[in-house]
Amino acid sequence: MKTVVLISAIAEWNGVKPLFPDARLQHFPFGECFDIVLQDEHISFFHSGWGKIASAGSMQYVIDRYAPDLIVNLGTCGGFENVVNRGDIILVDKTYVYDIVELMGDLDIVSYYVSDLDLSWLLEPYPFPVRRGTIASADSDLPPDKVSLLKSQGAIAADWESAALAWVAGRNRARLLILRGVSDLVSEKGGEAYSNIEMFNERAKVIMQQLVEQLPEWLNAVRLSRD
Repeated sequence: MKTVVLISAIAEWNGVKPLFPDARLQHFPFGECFDIVLQDEHISFFHSGWGKIASAGSMQYVIDRYAPDLIVNLGTCGGFENVVNRGDIILVDKTYVYDIVELMGDLDIVSYYVSDLDLSWLLEPYPFPVRRGTIASADSDLPPDKVSLLKSQGAIAADWESAALAWVAGRNRARLLILRGVSDLVSEKGGEAYSNIEMFNERAKVIMQQLVEQLPEWLNAVRLSRD
């Protein structure tokens, strides 16, 4: 099974690279990449970059260039306080973009960028505990005044990239697995990591190590579902 892993934020990528000290770093148009063999599986890791633009471009690039059987996005997210817990791993089954502002007409652009991820190919029970749910994405850290609205629309967390990755993968009918660890909590009153980038960087490092360690079991769940 040909697998590509996309890593978005710089802190996330910096948490992954030290786990593979012997990997030979290369470059593609959006950043660094390397190939490894993990428990007899050949896996290509790409630093896809921050935000929707880099994510969409990187997704299309790896699909066109590598035609992977599976694309995995491992990363972090901000969870909604009293909805999820810090450290929860979210298995994303739906995404939408929340920073679209359309003032000229009544086009339903928000619905256009909603993606429902088909996970029927992923074997249950899942190999590790997860919170399956919806992530809202924007090119922005989550504004506290948006939390109530996003919760009312079904989201349990927010990030910068998942919606773009899911939308492009869906257009290409590519199989995508998004696993995001809750690095920090946000409420209507504020976010615990805001103005505290060191906290985010440290928690991102721990989450990425956990997700990479768990990756072989997730890949096994995919393989078993194909048998």
